[in-house]
Amino acid sequence: MKTILVMLSLFVASVCNAQSPYPSRTVSIVVPFTPGTGADVIARLLQPKLAERLKVPVVVENKVGASGAIGTEFVAKAAPDGYTLLFTATAHGTVPALKRSLPYDAVKSFTPVALAATSALALVVGPQVPAPKMEDFIALAKKSPGALHYSSPGTGSPQHLTMELVKLETGIDVVHVPYKGSAGAAADLVGGHVQSTVAALQTMAPFVTSGRLRMLAVLSSERSPAFPDVPTMRELGHPRLVVDTWYGIYAPAGTPREAVARLNAEVNALLQLPETREAFAKQGLVPVVDRPERLSELVEQELVRWNRVVASSGIRE
Repeated sequence: MKTILVMLSLFVASVCNAQSPYPSRTVSIVVPFTPGTGADVIARLLQPKLAERLKVPVVVENKVGASGAIGTEFVAKAAPDGYTLLFTATAHGTVPALKRSLPYDAVKSFTPVALAATSALALVVGPQVPAPKMEDFIALAKKSPGALHYSSPGTGSPQHLTMELVKLETGIDVVHVPYKGSAGAAADLVGGHVQSTVAALQTMAPFVTSGRLRMLAVLSSERSPAFPDVPTMRELGHPRLVVDTWYGIYAPAGTPREAVARLNAEVNALLQLPETREAFAKQGLVPVVDRPERLSELVEQELVRWNRVVASSGIRE
């Protein structure tokens, strides 16, 4: 009799769950990075409108540590029901290349929801560098291997790996100088203590327009509307130097297709709103409206790329 009652209660619960439309309770968006970083800013920008469209509360939580691995693991091990999401960034594709072991698989542990946005990276130099064009910088670096230095926000950062990719593809030898964050990396470049860096175009724009730095190339697939005279690395004969910073949303592996489809549709709708596009433009972001698989395809390509760079540079942790 007890067994029958247990089975009956489970059956009733399953029927109730099946009849509950998604979503029916609070959706949590986990950002595995500190407040104020790109992923956090975008997640909080989308959060109120997403709550309106889903008609349930949406909360943003920061679970930081281990270059994003702590928050990412939390979502990987969460119930695959569509109520715990990961709002991540470029590091999702770089960290697996850097770390010998992780408690999750960057592809298999997740279901893609949406690639939300990208932003351009630029290679910039200080005004003291006698290289008005990218070709001149490459020639200068080849003439004096190891004489030029570049800054980054830290060892293993996407900016660090991107410059290592530039070195690999162009055959130059410039020395890495890691800093603890973007502010120091930019300040010492402006101050002339290092000669170059790869950084977000939007971050470098004020220094370039004021003449304190010179932008030699962008690493996006197309020229930036803000700097139409600056060529892409692809134009300069380096087709594999197309690198964007990106931001995307994942759910745990096994999340129902219906929940993923609903989330993807609502996020895409938000990204097409004029106010969203305006807010993104101020941050140097390009909204991406696409199917969920676009995110997983991108990450698979990123993993191949960054594993190659890390193996070449020998910086695996």
